[in-house]
Amino acid sequence: CFSAQVIFRALSPPYAAEDPYSAEAQAQLKITNLRVRLLERQGCPCLPASPAPRLPQPPPSLHFAIYDFIVKGSCFCNGHADHCIPVAGFKPVKAAGVFHVVHGKCMCKHNTAGSHCQHCAPLYNDQPWQAADGKTGAPKECQSCKCNGHADTCHFDMDAWLASGNRSGGVCDNCQHNTEGQHCQRCKLGFYRDLRKPFSAPDACKPCSCHPLGSAVLPLGPRTFCDPSTGDCPCKPGVAGPRCDHCLPGYWGFGAYGCRPCDCARSCDPHTGDCSSSSDVTWHNEAPPFHAVLNESEPTWGWEDEQGFSALRHSGKCECKEQVLGNPKVFCGMKYTYVIKTKILSAHDKGSHAEVNVKIKKVLKSTKLKILRGKRTLYPESWTNRGCTCPILNPGLEYLVAGHEDIRTGRLIVNMKSFVHQWKSALGRKVLEILKRDCN
Repeated sequence: CFSAQVIFRALSPPYAAEDPYSAEAQAQLKITNLRVRLLERQGCPCLPASPAPRLPQPPPSLHFAIYDFIVKGSCFCNGHADHCIPVAGFKPVKAAGVFHVVHGKCMCKHNTAGSHCQHCAPLYNDQPWQAADGKTGAPKECQSCKCNGHADTCHFDMDAWLASGNRSGGVCDNCQHNTEGQHCQRCKLGFYRDLRKPFSAPDACKPCSCHPLGSAVLPLGPRTFCDPSTGDCPCKPGVAGPRCDHCLPGYWGFGAYGCRPCDCARSCDPHTGDCSSSSDVTWHNEAPPFHAVLNESEPTWGWEDEQGFSALRHSGKCECKEQVLGNPKVFCGMKYTYVIKTKILSAHDKGSHAEVNVKIKKVLKSTKLKILRGKRTLYPESWTNRGCTCPILNPGLEYLVAGHEDIRTGRLIVNMKSFVHQWKSALGRKVLEILKRDCN
């Protein structure tokens, strides 16, 4: 009768003052129940006038009355969808020939998922989920995890996020194709990277093919693991080759304990140990064992007392004299062209020669070759000439190394004339003093 209207809005105008996806606005907009309370009954003055009653009439009835009730709303999608669809199992209710319904499942965009786009899609959790910005229109999309094609899902990890300086917090789930790591970025132990294929290829990680007799079992476990970047295997004493499948030059008797040193000045029959020439002479000096490591991050390992034919426990043919730092004139007289502090990373037999991978930490002297701090390779001559491993360079340890540069090949040479001692700060200071004071 009065045609009165009561309008309720969850947000009071002006609406532009607030971001509708902010936490404050959501607290007002997310209405699930609306209750209307009618406080007072009223008569209806719109009834037509009736003729004068002949008899006394009761007073007119008082009523609660609502002519129309309209509720308008929309599905809530955090700004990550344009429309919604029915939820599975939804049965619409028909009223006056029209379906009056707001469907509750958002058709999500911006790499989001969920009924209300309230979280990131399975492979897009590299950054924290955020609602879109209703004021600026910024979508604030979910960012994909960097899994190198080896995972289908990832999750957000706050510790990884903080450690990266708030740049990346995605951790890949269930890395496939024999990979592991936060981003499935490396091959598992027991596999190595095939550099001929892109790392995203399903077969980029190949299984190690270490020889069961010649390769060493690490103290880390019962299995033999190869270098994950090259596939080279850790060999037992006197054994050579990427797969550790044959004896070093100057060794024989390939078997479960490695290879024995020949009793000859040079080489011998690799199967019987017979010297190849009657003119060979016997050596009775001692040589160190060969050690290898997977990479710089892996711990070093050693041999058990009775494991293998280590040259430290059996007479060999290599002379491993230690150079003594005594008279400075003798040290300067060796005319070393480089002096470095270095950490031994790994050693590899290349058939015709050996290579020792090192990390140079300090350059005390260099002559013609440009020597910088970082990873480099040393070339021990004694290994090539006699199948020896002198001087001693144990992986995982730091040494002061003084040797000679090969200008023609650009190599840093290590041989029996080189000065090699395990690094000590006092030794480094003394050598530096000699270089400055006595060798100029």
